Amino acid sequence: MRKRTEPVTLEHESCAASGSSSSGSAAAALDADCRLKQNLRLAGKGPAEPRSGADAGMKRALGRRKSLWFRLRKIILCALGFYIAIPFLVKLCPGIQAKLIFLNFVRVPYFIDLKKPQDQGLNHTCNYYLQPEDDVTIGVWHTIPSIWWKNAQGKDQMWYEDALASNHPIILYLHGNAGTRGGDHRVELYKVLSSLGYHVVTFDYRGWGDSVGTPSERGMTYDALHVFDWIKARSGDNPVYIWGHSLGTGVATNLVRRLCERETPPDALILESPFTNIREEAKSHPFSVIYRYFPGFDWFFLDPITSSGIKFANDENVKHISCPLLILHAEDDPVVPFHLGRKVLDSLRGLLSESTPDCCSLHQKL
Repeated sequence: MRKRTEPVTLEHESCAASGSSSSGSAAAALDADCRLKQNLRLAGKGPAEPRSGADAGMKRALGRRKSLWFRLRKIILCALGFYIAIPFLVKLCPGIQAKLIFLNFVRVPYFIDLKKPQDQGLNHTCNYYLQPEDDVTIGVWHTIPSIWWKNAQGKDQMWYEDALASNHPIILYLHGNAGTRGGDHRVELYKVLSSLGYHVVTFDYRGWGDSVGTPSERGMTYDALHVFDWIKARSGDNPVYIWGHSLGTGVATNLVRRLCERETPPDALILESPFTNIREEAKSHPFSVIYRYFPGFDWFFLDPITSSGIKFANDENVKHISCPLLILHAEDDPVVPFHLGRKVLDSLRGLLSESTPDCCSLHQKL
């Protein structure tokens, strides 16, 4: 009996038979079929390392994506929690709002000696220190008209005080929040006014710069009143104008209202970038944009301001002012919106005479 061959050797026998066949077409077909089967077998038994390497690379990429997404989600959740926590923190600690309004802890420019205004290019300026109250000391700068700068060299405080009685008008300048009396933009204004023949007296409120004390609306107003009385005691009949800028407009209207009530008004009041009151200014300030539509915005952010005794009600104060008033406001003011300055003027509508000029615009190239 013939022994049966193993199936696994059938392929090789077929290949050998095809090699010995004399038929060209049949041999070619079998040879092609043999090669195809060998290639398929070799492909099936090939190394698996490339496939496993690609799988490992994909796994690492997916791992990195998951890790990145986890970190991003963690950052988003932390930011959201911080965003929600801030209103409650402000409500529980009203003093935070007071600090954000005054910004007296932001002393720019840094590393300047306020005792030496000459370092800021004011070589005709004297530094004083006045004491409105027992525990309060405020730093004052007095810049004389620039035409006297040569005469001012080496002069002491007494000479500067006597100069206030000269035949030149005086401007009491009340700066805004943050910074000091030595701020760059403020120094440039002093120089301009001095070149126009004005004495410029400015100071840092209690808690600002090198002035000693704790800031408050009442304290800032009292500081301004003390400096005004100090000027009037030395200036004789020279005109004294009060110029307030930004937050300083709130101090200025508080001061001038009080002066008008005691019948000693200044010769004029100049308000640069005024706001109606501190609640409306806080609501319109760029910093409030991210919370302006937050539920309970007024309760969280504005009520603590009022409870801290901070009002700066320019729109009410100007109704009780009898001296000439000039309002200056840039239409593109990024901090105090123009419409708030316009509302200050509108609050006087019923009190203005027909001859009072309306709001006008100056061309930006003038």
